[in-house]
Amino acid sequence: MSPQSSPGQSPGVASGLPDPLPPLSTRLKEIAAVFLRLGSLGFGGPQAHIAMQHDEAVIRRGWMSQEQFAEGVGLCELLPGPASTQMGIYVGYVRAGWLGAVLAGFCFIAPAFVIEVIFSWLYFRFQGVPQLEGLFFGVAPVVIAIVLAFCWKLGRKAVQDWSRGLIAVAAFALLLRGVNILVLFGLAALVGLVLYGPRSPLPGIPALLPGPVLMLAQTVGAAVPPETLAESSFWGLERIGTYFWPLTLFFFKVGSAIFGGGLVIIPFIADEVVDQLGWLTPAEFLDGVAIGQFTPGPVVLTAAFIGYKVAGVLGALTATVAIFAPSFAFILLAAPLLLRIRRNAWVKGFLQAITPTALGAVAAATVPLAQKALLQETTAASLMALGIGGAALIALLRFRQPTWLLVMAGAGLGLLARSLLA
Repeated sequence: MSPQSSPGQSPGVASGLPDPLPPLSTRLKEIAAVFLRLGSLGFGGPQAHIAMQHDEAVIRRGWMSQEQFAEGVGLCELLPGPASTQMGIYVGYVRAGWLGAVLAGFCFIAPAFVIEVIFSWLYFRFQGVPQLEGLFFGVAPVVIAIVLAFCWKLGRKAVQDWSRGLIAVAAFALLLRGVNILVLFGLAALVGLVLYGPRSPLPGIPALLPGPVLMLAQTVGAAVPPETLAESSFWGLERIGTYFWPLTLFFFKVGSAIFGGGLVIIPFIADEVVDQLGWLTPAEFLDGVAIGQFTPGPVVLTAAFIGYKVAGVLGALTATVAIFAPSFAFILLAAPLLLRIRRNAWVKGFLQAITPTALGAVAAATVPLAQKALLQETTAASLMALGIGGAALIALLRFRQPTWLLVMAGAGLGLLARSLLA
């Protein structure tokens, strides 16, 4: 938090200017309205979400100063978890304290969660339909291109010298050799402290929701047939008892450990959900990541797609709550402390190795996914998939096209390619 102000205090008041705060109820209503809109229309990934929040909170409404917003971005870069969601929680915290933080996070996540569940239901309901298979034939290579573009951008930021490049290569090789992802990040933390930490000893580390809920419920009711809403399998009533704790523990672990952006979720999930637990096939996992790309909100809502496959709507809700719970905890319980230690030399050293490790981990996890997306049953199909992926990569890196638009274009090209191959 900026030293000039406290949670719930406006920048104007902090600087001594006559800028009295509205009543708490008014501020909470404003937060709900802004973040419901951002959660419903927030396409483009975390950087786009943060830019939208900056426009709303700093430029349009003056909820916080530029300095406060910049400190929040720095804090969220330090923390594991989805940065744009954490930034929304932080904005709510500055504007209206704990209530504002909880409300901002809920309203940012909830619309995207509902959309993700609807798409998950449609996907698994019509899985195996030729048209759907053709659609995802073109989407899968686009997802690989999105991940590769993410690796390129993360690499330009993370690999600043030969030592960081070596860390990224080592992480890539170790993950391909089957090293556990959490062990890998633990080793990276130690390497960072040794190579980049200071030489000195480690120092001591000192009633508004019914409206949004009703609106979301009406959205589900309009999108999903009433007979489906009456089915226990849709809600996962018969499966949630078995999968509640496995989903909770796994996604809480993931939410506590994903550094480097939303797509870092890929190695954490692919290793366990696909290879060990068998909850999804590689193709389903790729398609789930694709759905996360062309729906608004945080990319890590892929967790809701997985939860839905395992245990219906209740499974999606369980996975979503678990993966976002650490973000709420970090902001609500530790924001003042973390803002103080963000410039700590030991913390900086830790992060120096974590970011290139994340780069290597994402690249390694992409290898089997790329094989699944690009190596098709015939040479012609493989060439078409490679062409779609290559075009998407050029569009991302050269022309900076939004990911959701490329996913939609890939779907159309996939349908066209399947019809030509038939």
